[in-house]
Amino acid sequence: MIRILLADDQALVRGALAALLDLEPDIEVVAQVGRGDQVVQAALESRPDVALLDIEMPGLSGIETTAELRSALPDCRCLIVTTFGRPGYLRRALDAGAQGFVVKDTPASELADAVRRIHAGLRVVDPELAVESLTHGANPLTDREQEVLRAAKDGAPASALAKRLSLSQGTVRNHLSSAIRKTGCSTSAEAVRQAEANGWL
Repeated sequence: MIRILLADDQALVRGALAALLDLEPDIEVVAQVGRGDQVVQAALESRPDVALLDIEMPGLSGIETTAELRSALPDCRCLIVTTFGRPGYLRRALDAGAQGFVVKDTPASELADAVRRIHAGLRVVDPELAVESLTHGANPLTDREQEVLRAAKDGAPASALAKRLSLSQGTVRNHLSSAIRKTGCSTSAEAVRQAEANGWL
């Protein structure tokens, strides 16, 4: 049996995935959680072979959770199953150690097959998203530019961002300016939206 951990903050989605996977003769759902920061503890207790992780969850994102889970339980393989098929998310998930990335409208039979393939040591990536990711290229933003853009989501001025991030106002402005240029936008608000749309934040 392939032991599965499900992590998704939407109880209905989580329940539906569990019900569909439990119909498979060789798959057993052994744990379910609704927050990213509950995954590692649940995995240590249930010892799954494969973890199916949503991207956007409270506590920790699916990408952050993947990195933590790979560190805590290297034998547990991670499959991102998300509504948000953004090319930047795909790259970040693979960089964090995920073995697969599929969108939630994947048919149940294909999802079960993805679980089996990942369990067998293969990599599974939604083909349309793979093409889109190659077309978009790598995330052009540095880690610090991403940090500054994330902090700027609420529209706070540079002075407030500088205090929040323990940086000088000049440094914050430089990072914002660079991020605006790299995203091809004219304001920091537009840069935030563009970076989020591409899955870079």
